Amino acid sequence: MVTYTVHEPPDPASDRVDRSVDLEFVKDGFSWLTAICPPVGFIANGLWLFALAYLVGAGVLGWALTAWKLDPQSIGWIFLFINIYLAFEISTLKRWMLEQTGWQALGVVTGKSIADCERRFFESWLPGQPIIANGTANHAGTAAAAVAPRRGSRFWPFGQRG
Repeated sequence: MVTYTVHEPPDPASDRVDRSVDLEFVKDGFSWLTAICPPVGFIANGLWLFALAYLVGAGVLGWALTAWKLDPQSIGWIFLFINIYLAFEISTLKRWMLEQTGWQALGVVTGKSIADCERRFFESWLPGQPIIANGTANHAGTAAAAVAPRRGSRFWPFGQRG
């Protein structure tokens, strides 16, 4: 089972179909990409400043540990622990960054896959949203069928990350 938090941009559209396209699903859990190479993991999640901060911080920490004459194996272990910690916290950092830019958390959803989570979320969220389409009201089933959750995100436009 995977868990996602759902976030809405600061100025959402008035139509529920338009609002649903802009929602951001943030996966909660461990990121292998961030564990292997944190700057690439940060960039893949749209956290450019964190990638830059990691590079600067890693350079300073590496220099300081070398100046203290720590053996290379100990330095490697320190960086491994830092990378593993960041791999667990990348989703927290992404949610924090969304919050700082005015995004609002709408809820948490759990499912077997991103598609299952999106379906579950939209089944409970869509009925409570206003229907506005070309100045006329649609039936709830028609509007729900018209919603096609996007596979990319504002952070990574090349498709869904798992």
